[in-house]
Amino acid sequence: MPLFAYKGRDNQGALVQGTLESTDSSNVASQLSSLNITPIEIKPQTAKAMTKEVSLDFFEEKISTLDVMLFSRQMYTLLKAGIPIMNALNGLQASTQNKTFALVIGNIRQSLAGGRELSVALAQHPKVFSSFYISMVRVGESTGLLDSVFLRLFEHLEFERFMRDQIKAALRYPTFVVIAMAIAIVVVNLFVIPAFAKVFESFGAELPLMTRVLLGFSGFMQASWPYLLVAGIGAILMFRSYVATSIGKYNWDSFKLKTPIAGKIIHKATMARFARSFALASKSGVPITNGLKLVAQTADNDYVGSRIDQMREGVERGESTLRTATNSGVFNPIVLQMIAVGEESGSLDDLMEEVADMYQRDVEYEIKTLGAQIEPILIVFLGVMVLILALGIFLPIWDLGSIALNKG
Repeated sequence: MPLFAYKGRDNQGALVQGTLESTDSSNVASQLSSLNITPIEIKPQTAKAMTKEVSLDFFEEKISTLDVMLFSRQMYTLLKAGIPIMNALNGLQASTQNKTFALVIGNIRQSLAGGRELSVALAQHPKVFSSFYISMVRVGESTGLLDSVFLRLFEHLEFERFMRDQIKAALRYPTFVVIAMAIAIVVVNLFVIPAFAKVFESFGAELPLMTRVLLGFSGFMQASWPYLLVAGIGAILMFRSYVATSIGKYNWDSFKLKTPIAGKIIHKATMARFARSFALASKSGVPITNGLKLVAQTADNDYVGSRIDQMREGVERGESTLRTATNSGVFNPIVLQMIAVGEESGSLDDLMEEVADMYQRDVEYEIKTLGAQIEPILIVFLGVMVLILALGIFLPIWDLGSIALNKG
């Protein structure tokens, strides 16, 4: 998505400026309004500024989720001990090993020294702190529970990181197997079958259909491999360009949820992250509609994010959370029952945490049994490949042996 440079005024009238990533300027204005910043100027970032930023990012150390996690945990510990926030940030800036993140903390200290609120200072670094993170800090400032909010944010980021690692682990094994099979097919068609083709030519007899098919496909790959390579690279680039668009990302995220085996793991992990994020927002005192809006923005899956947006719109129309969750079509009956109980008892946040724990356990179980689920499919696929190669390569040899025996 394009970057937009903005200038605005916070609640104290102080000038705030920075960059935000969004689809258009109207969405940037909405994000700034949610951060209690009145926009003065919003314009697309110039090519020169973007080039400068890219060149700086190329040489600078990247800020990871782990850096933000440690920052949140240390802020909780220092604030809980009664240390003033400026002293806490000063100590964190000196002790942080990531030099880029140390510069960010120093910039936050300067903003606080200029009279800005912490949430406004964090909003100047949208690539480091998400809108969900900033909103939670703002809630902590308004309620006087900033230390508790930082602890919850640490737990939230730790859970997010765990879920992301679980999804990667779930996809790593099938991806490796598919790549290995593709390499095997290429090697067989480019090197193995051509060696047998010279032997078959010496027979001077009509070859079986399966052998002719294998030889034809191998000859096609030998003659066209440069074009196939270029086409494969082009297909990958086109796919990445398509997924970079909003429609492409939505369709791809929807497709991932429907893929066999891995799809249900991704769905459960996404639901666990939604439930945990919603519980955190609710426990921090964020209204349901605002909480759903924040959770939809932080969802890694655009398809699920759109369903959460539909839930928010339904709640704004006066519908119950249960009804909107049912209409979204992404929750199973057990979760819907827990939402119904939580809504009636007024403990929706606690039950959503239980939903997150339930989904987390399911994800861990699915990943542990992933190998057992995939092995039968791989065995069948490999068996079919071996059968085709055996019939195509060895049938002519068997026929030749039969002819020799008959002549004898």
